[in-house]
Amino acid sequence: FEHEFPFGEHAVNASWVAVQELQKLGLGHDINLHVAEVPVEYQAVQSLLPSLWTQHLPQLVVHVGVSGMATTVTLEQCGHNQGYMRPDNCSFCPKSCCCLEGGPDCIHSVIDMDAVCKRVNSSGLGVSVSVSKDAGRYLCDYTYYTSLFLGEGRSAFVHVPPLGKPYSAEQLAQALRAVILEMLELMEHNKGKNHCLHDQ
Repeated sequence: FEHEFPFGEHAVNASWVAVQELQKLGLGHDINLHVAEVPVEYQAVQSLLPSLWTQHLPQLVVHVGVSGMATTVTLEQCGHNQGYMRPDNCSFCPKSCCCLEGGPDCIHSVIDMDAVCKRVNSSGLGVSVSVSKDAGRYLCDYTYYTSLFLGEGRSAFVHVPPLGKPYSAEQLAQALRAVILEMLELMEHNKGKNHCLHDQ
């Protein structure tokens, strides 16, 4: 299950274009891929995400966003609850500056992003993948934390660089496909094992 949302400062949104390319590629016959666009708005995230989780009952939700600072396809390991002081596209900012009052400071994905990164980088794909533990304390991080909370860690966030810096939409889509398939394989392999989602 694939999510995406745009950023105003990039004329062509690399993440949305890459996700649309991914939709054309598909993930194989036995995997249903649902695509949704989520606005860069705190309140939209709070209203849309719970309905998307309940509507589709996904095994995994993967969010994709563009980062002007990224030069690799970047896998985010965790989402953060505090520090949301930047206004969104509607000039709104949460009064509490947090996603979930009383929620844990950080929620980790059940997926080991380092393992996904190593597998994809050694596959000869030609797109560089890296891991980050700071999704930026803006809508990407806010969305990721909310999704990790709703899905009990069964979520991932992938930051992609702007188009042509250095990858094309087709290359980004191929990288997303490879990353998501590795994530699903890892989740299948780890079924039944206990995961610690929250920082202790």
